[in-house]
Amino acid sequence: MNWRPRVFASAPPELVVYDEPMACPYLPGQRARLPMRLPTRWLTATEFDSRLQAGDRRQGVLLYRTSCAACRACEPIRIDVEAFKEGRTPRRIFRRGLEQIDVEIGPPEFSLERLALYNLHKRGRGLASTEDAMDEPGYRAFLVETCCDTFEIRYRVAGELMGVAIVDRAATALSAVYFYFNPDYGALSPGVFSILKQLELCRRWGLKYLYLGFYIEACRSMAYKARYRPHERLIDGAWVVCP
Repeated sequence: MNWRPRVFASAPPELVVYDEPMACPYLPGQRARLPMRLPTRWLTATEFDSRLQAGDRRQGVLLYRTSCAACRACEPIRIDVEAFKEGRTPRRIFRRGLEQIDVEIGPPEFSLERLALYNLHKRGRGLASTEDAMDEPGYRAFLVETCCDTFEIRYRVAGELMGVAIVDRAATALSAVYFYFNPDYGALSPGVFSILKQLELCRRWGLKYLYLGFYIEACRSMAYKARYRPHERLIDGAWVVCP
C-alpha cells in the first residue's frame, strides 16, 4: 500500500492512506480513484451508519468510496426492508434453501476450509485477476480484520461448508461485504439465498436497510443487484427510489 497519510475530517478522524489513480477494478479500460481511509478507532454502530448513508464501503480495516474524475458508474445501492417485494422465484429459492442449507452465524474467522472455498469460488466463477491464490495473510486482511461490528454467515449442506457471507452491522442496517460459495452448488442459487437470509435478519433485528455495495450497470458481476426491487441508489448525493 502507498502510505501518504493525511487526516480526513470525520468522527472519529480518519487517515487517508491511499489516494492514487488506478486501473478500475470493475470496468476495463477505465481509470478509478478509490481513496482508502483508516479510522483512528473502532466505529460505533451510529458512526458506521453515517458512513453507509454517505456511500462508504469497507475492506478490512479501511473505508472507501469512489471519487473518479470522469466516471459516475458506481452507484451505492440499498434495499428498504419494509418496501422490498419478494417475487415468486426468490421465495421458492429461499424455501428450498431452508430445507437443504444449515445456517450458522458467528464472528469472522480464518480456517484452511474457508481459504480453500474462497479460492475455489474465485477460480470457478472466473473472478481471479491473477494466477496467485489468496493466502492466509491476504484472507485475514480482507475478510477477518475489520473496523466495525462484523459477523459471518456460514452455509453448510450435509455438513460441508458451501458458502460464507461477510456482513457488517450498523445502527439501522446490515451491509453485505462479500459472499463466496462453492460453484458446484449453483443449483441452490446461493447468492439469492444469502441476500434473502440477510433481509430476514434485518427484519428479525428491526433494521431498516440492507446495503449491497455498488450497482454498476455495465459490470455483469455488479448489475444483478438491480433485480431486487424496489431499491434505492445513491445518485448525485441523494438516495433515489428505483421501483
